[in-house]
Order: sequence, then structure tokens, then C-alpha cells
Amino acid sequence: MIENSWDYIILNVEEAGELFYSRLFEIDPGLRALFKSDVRAQSGKLTSMITFLVQKLNSLDEIKKDIVALALRHNNYHVKAEHYQTVGEALLWTLEQGLGPQWNEDLKSAWTKLYVALSNMMIEASQKN
Repeated sequence: MIENSWDYIILNVEEAGELFYSRLFEIDPGLRALFKSDVRAQSGKLTSMITFLVQKLNSLDEIKKDIVALALRHNNYHVKAEHYQTVGEALLWTLEQGLGPQWNEDLKSAWTKLYVALSNMMIEASQKN
């Protein structure tokens, strides 16, 4: 389900990035200060990262080092543990907007579980270092 839904989002990647960051900054305007680069460039990084994670969905243990490295980079950008909840909220909202009638409770639950697992790994890694 996650792979199929992400494939649809990838077809509209620019729009999805704009929706995500608009929503993120609407939820928490203070987060805008953490983004030094152009939001369009950041959108590309975000979608590339999510694409990578979705492709490795069935083997997350294989990419744990990548997830830890990402968490450590986020530490350098002053990302705090509470920011992960806001990002998750913006991501789920973006998926709902992009998928429209395809979005349902099962898909929401699957994406939520994935995001919670990844964000928990990142929070744990960032707190160890």
C-alpha cells in the first residue's frame, strides 16, 4: 500500500513538496528558520529520502546506518525531538491531499506506523550523540 501510494505522489512531486512545506510552516512557523536553502531544493531532498525509504521498506535494518546519519545531520540543523511530530502531521496531511479518494484509514495507519518507526529511530539516534 505504501509503495503504491508513494508512486502516485512521485508523479506530482513538485506539488507534494510545496504542499508539505506550506503545511509544515502553517503548523509551526518557527520551523522556517531551520531551512536555510530554497524550499524547492529541500522538497527534492525530502522526496528523494522518502523514495529511498519506501524502496527499502521491507529491509529497514539494512539502512539503519543511513537513518542514524540522517538523524545526526538533523541534529546539526537544530531539529528537536518534538519537531518530528509536526513533520509527521504535515506528511500525513500532504499524502491525504495528494491521494484524495485513495486515502483511507488503512493507508493512514500504514504510513503512520512507518513514520513513527523511522522518527523513533532518528530521535533515539540523535539523543545518543
